[in-house]
Amino acid sequence: MSKITGSQAIIKCLQEEGIDTIFGFPGGAVIDLYDELMDSDIRHILVRHEQGAVHAADGYARATGKVGVALLTSGPGATNGVTGIATAYLDSIPLVVLTGQVPRALIGNDAFQEVDIVGITRPCTKHNYLVKDPAELVSTIREAFYLAASGRPGPVLIDLPKDVIASMVSFPEKKPIKMQTYQPNLEPHPGQIEKACKAFLKAKRPVLYIGGGVILSNANKELTELAEKMSTPVTMTLMGLGGFPGTNPLSLGMLGMHGSYASNMAVAKSDLLIAVGARFDDRVTGRLDAFAPHAEIIHIDIDPTSISKNVSVDIPIVADCKHALLAMNSWLDNAKAFDAGAVADRHRPWLDQVKEWDDKHPLTYREEGDIIKPQYVIEVLNKLTGGDAIITTEVGQNQMWAAQFYKFNHPRRLLTSGGLGTMGYGLPAAIGAKLAFPDATVIDIAGDGSIQMNIQELATARQWGAPVKVAILNNNYLGMVRQWQELFYNKRYSATVMEVTPDFIELARAYGAVGLRAKTKDEVEPVIKEALATDNLVIMDFAISREEGVFPMVPAGKATTEMLLV
Repeated sequence: MSKITGSQAIIKCLQEEGIDTIFGFPGGAVIDLYDELMDSDIRHILVRHEQGAVHAADGYARATGKVGVALLTSGPGATNGVTGIATAYLDSIPLVVLTGQVPRALIGNDAFQEVDIVGITRPCTKHNYLVKDPAELVSTIREAFYLAASGRPGPVLIDLPKDVIASMVSFPEKKPIKMQTYQPNLEPHPGQIEKACKAFLKAKRPVLYIGGGVILSNANKELTELAEKMSTPVTMTLMGLGGFPGTNPLSLGMLGMHGSYASNMAVAKSDLLIAVGARFDDRVTGRLDAFAPHAEIIHIDIDPTSISKNVSVDIPIVADCKHALLAMNSWLDNAKAFDAGAVADRHRPWLDQVKEWDDKHPLTYREEGDIIKPQYVIEVLNKLTGGDAIITTEVGQNQMWAAQFYKFNHPRRLLTSGGLGTMGYGLPAAIGAKLAFPDATVIDIAGDGSIQMNIQELATARQWGAPVKVAILNNNYLGMVRQWQELFYNKRYSATVMEVTPDFIELARAYGAVGLRAKTKDEVEPVIKEALATDNLVIMDFAISREEGVFPMVPAGKATTEMLLV
């Protein structure tokens, strides 16, 4: 078998996996690989900071469902990417991150730009590798892609010593990957499916509680079929938004700390809670002893370690969400005892009760004359895009207002940092999504604080033709922390006042983008219309009500029924 360089082998492996776009930043440890990229058909997107590279690869992965790839150099190049890796890990996003390393002979000698990135990222990767033997390079890369995409997805890091990249290696034929210690279970146990369906048929007050696993497994159609077949209301985590149509009459929207009144009350009063691809995060459950206290709980998840980790489960189903939902739909279709009309009649009082809660306390806000309310900005974005844009967010109030007031009818349209809550995620993720879908409208909903975390990626957007739209909800505060200080710290605004912020209009122009500003409510819609009609990168600066809060809100340590309302 003829041999090729390690760099050539890496490129061939990427092409073999169907990778056409990677995101990165060069350096000495990976210079051979960058030289080889010049002769390949893989598009390399030069970012301005390594964190931006990983977030952009993450946004690309979330929008497409494919594995995202980032290429970073050694030392600070690798460590700068750690926040992006942790972001992907907590949201189960499939990434392969390639990092350069000093030559093997220098490892452990404190060589220039040496860092133990394998040790650093062990807690926040699904798996990671240091390639010590050039003969294992190709098999390691193939295994990494398999691990990243299969089972519960996640980021996998491969650390590549400079001399391994330069070595001569063979490129064996690709064979199916089999790992003794890693065999994710996709198919549900038939007995557990039967138990779940029988419990579903008996329930009078059921709720479907769905998370990001529904989207990751492409199970939205099966989920919608089950909800409609069983006339059951659906509530979603932040990561699950879009897994069930937000405009469907059965949709309760988001639950938890900033969830809707109807969703939190429905979960609290339910007699059966069916969790699908969700992990009972603390932001969802509130005080654990008061979460769904009257409900029998079914939990479908591909990761067995997630089941009964936070909340005790009555009927566990370890399986891929899509496979499990297909099995439940099939069981019900073939069950003699199932009658969709009878189920609808039995659940009618429950649906009426849920609607009454929603009518009593809908997601709303108080108008204040010409002052721009951030919720109104989101409503106009939703109206003018037909709810069909890809929305990325930063983290904080902007993220919660987007989740509450934009109606996501399709999966992979909301790209947001859920588990880690990473400020600076939205802009590079939007770039990744736009490069994946150049004809789509991609909007980053941001705060004036969070947008500055990775604002340098405006240059990346301009260089690579990614005319995303950035909507800054500008209140000159670090808004979410300020809200907590207002409610629980007697308005002692410690370190949350943004006393110096850039002129975002002038900043946009400096990057060759378009800057637009709205200071009054009447200016909001014209600004958004102009931005959407502009074939260029656009920053929209909305001067919003400075001390507007996100409500409902469940204070820390309280039950989800103890909501602070508008």
